[in-house]
Amino acid sequence: MGNEVLFNPDSYDPTHLDAESRRLLRATIDWFEARGKRRLLADALDRVWYTEFLDFVRREKLFATFNTPAADAAGDEHKRWDATRNAALSEILGFYGLPYWYTWQVSVLGLGPIWMSGNKEARGRAAELLDSGAVFAFGLSEKEHGADVYSTDMILTPTADGGFTATGDKYYIGNGNVAGIVSVFGRRSDVDGPEGYVFFAVDSQHEKFSLVQNVVDSQMFVSEFRLEDYPVREQDILHTGPDAFSAALNTVNVGKFNLCTASIGISEHSYYEAITHAHNRILYGKRVTEFPHVRQNFVDAYARLAAMKLFADRSVDYFRSATAEDRRYLLFNPITKMKVTSEGEQVIDLLWDVVAAKGFEKNTYFNQATAHIRALPKLEGTVHVNLALVLKFMPNYLFNPAEHAAVPTRHDPADDEFFFQQGPARGLGKIRFPDWRAVYERFAQIPNVTRFLEQADGLKKLLTTAAPDEAQQKDLDFLLNLGQLFTLVVYGQLILEQAELTGATPDLLDQVFDVLVRDFSGYAVALHGKASATDAQRAWALEHVRGPVVDRERFERLWAEVAALSGRYEMRP
Repeated sequence: MGNEVLFNPDSYDPTHLDAESRRLLRATIDWFEARGKRRLLADALDRVWYTEFLDFVRREKLFATFNTPAADAAGDEHKRWDATRNAALSEILGFYGLPYWYTWQVSVLGLGPIWMSGNKEARGRAAELLDSGAVFAFGLSEKEHGADVYSTDMILTPTADGGFTATGDKYYIGNGNVAGIVSVFGRRSDVDGPEGYVFFAVDSQHEKFSLVQNVVDSQMFVSEFRLEDYPVREQDILHTGPDAFSAALNTVNVGKFNLCTASIGISEHSYYEAITHAHNRILYGKRVTEFPHVRQNFVDAYARLAAMKLFADRSVDYFRSATAEDRRYLLFNPITKMKVTSEGEQVIDLLWDVVAAKGFEKNTYFNQATAHIRALPKLEGTVHVNLALVLKFMPNYLFNPAEHAAVPTRHDPADDEFFFQQGPARGLGKIRFPDWRAVYERFAQIPNVTRFLEQADGLKKLLTTAAPDEAQQKDLDFLLNLGQLFTLVVYGQLILEQAELTGATPDLLDQVFDVLVRDFSGYAVALHGKASATDAQRAWALEHVRGPVVDRERFERLWAEVAALSGRYEMRP
């Protein structure tokens, strides 16, 4: 990967994509660069609603092209739902500012229940609105219940003509101020249990739709709205019963992946600013980057960012290749959401410790990145929610391998139909995986991969010789730490798979696993300190604390790559 680890707008040309996708991505970059950094940052500080960006989206039919499934494209050969190019767009939008990414992301979520629906009229209406430049919203969360769909207070009351009226509030709903359609989750007043769930389409400009407020102080409009006797007709119904519940979870499955690529984009722009600033700043007669701790921070951040990209890119392949018989994406997807976004926070923290007060200056991208990077681990389910989900896969992943055909790199311009045909959201504990050790063994020549594999094998030992007892299995604090250890094993697997496909350099991989060895040791120490840990578990923890294999020459070669990024990219003023 070398110096191509980071996205660079000046040289970006995704030759793995078709010509129209490349044109639209390039046009998006050019729109931001023409706007310039001063205007971009001023709009953020002044909380300016991004009308001009949405005008660009409408003119270029950007969202319409990227977010209309082929089945609803009326023969337009460029329109499809393609996770490869969606990931590229997500990274670009994150690179220039989370608000621009956000209006796209909540449109993705709002469209999910529609594209999963058999309601042809609603699908047709959504396709027309997209084509006209509309954005969408996902009306799931509520102020009192968050995204707890079991407890929704949006109530649909039957009417004499066979329809319903909907009354209730929704909270934290992006694009709620202008959305062409808001996909709203509620329940019937006359039907108890899962059979009473309903997903229905709402017009945000309807007189029975009341926009209460923007709940955040930002360019983004994250709305609170209320429906009061809103008329819901048969043609507005998207899903009923358990299918409505599954549509909510499956939509989040589609949307949560975009959080990792936004985090990558934010981290990349911040990295350019940080290295250019630090490498050209003189303190005590030296470049700031001559201090050993500064170089360590930059190299660690570089390795973490490379790992984020390798894992996320490989995850796309699994998502695009998923079927009802191969649902491995349901493990990799929450890891992209919770692990990659958390790594983004780590990258920003490492850089911030170097740039220090510079990170507060209003004329830097870094200043807004410090706030925006914190949001991503907390959206579409917290880190803790996703870690708990990941734990469901651990027994089969570690102990019960199964044969699967190899998943290829998926850059083909295909429509990802399965995204909207995922089926019931259950049976996660039955999903099986091939032997995870195989790819580690193929990289045994990399010293820190071998050292990390020793630790990963130790996790199996922990679960066979000192497994959580009945009380610990109910102790979420203990289990979440265990989930972090397990996540590192899966994270490393996909990093290596992508490295094998793309030819990432041995130096870079060795540094990535230098970081993962230290991370595993950190979580082992944390397990040792848990009040509920047994003596056997504490002994295991100390046994599996490892230091990485140190190679100063490798470190210096990577530092040279990092130093070469100084001045490599700066947004046009």
